[in-house]
Amino acid sequence: MTPSTQELLRSTQTCIIVPTYNNEKTLKRVLDAVLGVIANTSIVIVVNDGSTDSSEAILKAFDSSITLLSYSKNKGKGYALKLAFKEAVKLGFKHAITLDSDAQHFPTDIHQFLVAVNSQPNSMIMGVRNMSQEDVPGKSSFGNKFSNFWFKLETGKTLLDTQTGFRLYPLVPLTKMTFFTNRFEFEIEVIVRLAWQYVEFQSVP
Repeated sequence: MTPSTQELLRSTQTCIIVPTYNNEKTLKRVLDAVLGVIANTSIVIVVNDGSTDSSEAILKAFDSSITLLSYSKNKGKGYALKLAFKEAVKLGFKHAITLDSDAQHFPTDIHQFLVAVNSQPNSMIMGVRNMSQEDVPGKSSFGNKFSNFWFKLETGKTLLDTQTGFRLYPLVPLTKMTFFTNRFEFEIEVIVRLAWQYVEFQSVP
């Protein structure tokens, strides 16, 4: 019998991290979808990265359902993720799935990440987007290809989507690392450093 999402969350000690900055139009929909999938209100960490829109008011409605980290000045996605990772470790989690609050990711795919890490514990799981779709901007496609090339040059490893924000991180290796970036480039820095530490990578569509 295939374990449920809830069973896999418990057995792999995984939490969900949602960094957000001025995504008032999609934030509630994303959090409702995440909470609907995991059916557990104690494992979602949301970081309000200095939003200036109505995000704060939206998040108040989820007060009893999430762990909220918030500050008044925008510091960047990398800063938000690092803060959330520290909180996750403090709460006793071993893995963290990150997804963005702009609704480009489907929370129903969380199960795929859990199945992957359950079969290969402590690996880094990357969600691979379909970059060949007609509605993907050429700039995004080129940027991802360039990032993939740079990652392979630095690590010798091949990844299909190095810019995805939908990921599962092994938290223990992160506690032993020092990072130098605080914004979007952190998502490249962190996977390069994990590769340098011989952490195994997996990809899920």
